[in-house]
Amino acid sequence: MDQYSARLDGIFQALADPTRRAVLVELGKGPATISDLAKPFDMALPSFMKHIHFLEGSGLIRTQKQGRVRTCAIETKQFAMIENWLSAQRAIWEGRNDRLERFVLAEQNKEKPE
Repeated sequence: MDQYSARLDGIFQALADPTRRAVLVELGKGPATISDLAKPFDMALPSFMKHIHFLEGSGLIRTQKQGRVRTCAIETKQFAMIENWLSAQRAIWEGRNDRLERFVLAEQNKEKPE
């Protein structure tokens, strides 16, 4: 597997979890501290930190520590990678749908009596 595919796998695995998606939604509003991000979730901080480490490992967020406070922020570069991959997939499927539509129309025209 190439490095690009491995990175995409990690990103989609990170996005597969609802807790991590909720963290990303919150970070979409701007940087936030770990404690602020953890408040809405009914889990121990070490369990929540596993989600943060997973997101950071996949490149979707970055963290920075100042004193005793760790702040998280979105890493936009990885989202551009996702967007590029999805755009390529969309183009493939739109092309397939267009070919299918032409085929169906051609078959319908063959069936029409003259």
